[in-house]
Amino acid sequence: MTVLAFEIMTPTIKAVPQSWTMDRLARFLTDNEITGSPVTDEDGDIVGIVTLKDITEFRWNANRSGADTSLTSEEQEEARRLRMVIFEEMGKVPVEVRDIMTPSVLSVDEQTSVRDIADIMMREHLHRIFVTRDSKITGIITTYDMLKLISDTALTQRCTGND
Repeated sequence: MTVLAFEIMTPTIKAVPQSWTMDRLARFLTDNEITGSPVTDEDGDIVGIVTLKDITEFRWNANRSGADTSLTSEEQEEARRLRMVIFEEMGKVPVEVRDIMTPSVLSVDEQTSVRDIADIMMREHLHRIFVTRDSKITGIITTYDMLKLISDTALTQRCTGND
């Protein structure tokens, strides 16, 4: 007997509004001990996903040197100085979730087998995927949920067909 998405999904989803600041998002993720969250628009519809990786990449890109070897050392220094001025000014305007989120949302139906879900997550390099019924999101499956398959003997037997 095949294990299906609805059997291992987490039915409660902690979504964040796209208008939240990046700092508020970081506090929310930390407080809830999660690494990512769906993003909702003003109507409550999910429009993307945002993760700690998005915060890290944004901050890393703001601080990296990006030296261009075709520039003279004086030009490189001027480019670095200009980048610092730009990022300093950007720091005065709060970065919102909508600025760093991934706007595409991958999902599977509640009746999708966990084997198919694992294939999708591996192929797309995902740590989380939404679960839907009639095009409405009803849950989320994370890598943690997939690990439950290994730790739960009954589920493992059903996945491998060793009933």
